[in-house]
Amino acid sequence: MAMVLLLHRVANTVVYDLESTVHRPAGWSWSAFRLVFTLWVSGPQEAGRAAALAGMSRAAVSSLSKTLHASGVVERGPDARDGRTVVLSLTDRGSAALEEVFLVHNRREAEWAGLLTADELGTLNTVLRKLARAAHDQEWVSRRR
Repeated sequence: MAMVLLLHRVANTVVYDLESTVHRPAGWSWSAFRLVFTLWVSGPQEAGRAAALAGMSRAAVSSLSKTLHASGVVERGPDARDGRTVVLSLTDRGSAALEEVFLVHNRREAEWAGLLTADELGTLNTVLRKLARAAHDQEWVSRRR
């Protein structure tokens, strides 16, 4: 119980800190950053795949992508193989905005990571990767599809 509660509390605190000090001042939400970052790293994606990669629901990505499209950050277009499927991609404006925000985001992440020694950070990353693999591999884990 301690592991789950501490993991939840720390994750929420870090996300709140990043959203309130980096993303809201830049005019974005944490969700918008996650989706735009996902498209920046992965390239154009079908909306459902983008949702899975960003850890969001399809409905959330659908709504958010419409807002980001209206602001000129994301392009929404039909899939070449199936015109009913929406493909999301970053516009040049979206890429430039993400790169600018990511620099500030990354500095803030470094402040959080700087609270740990190099050995502690390595151990934490090892343990979190182990939990992430289990979350993906274990049949008994309930996850968003």
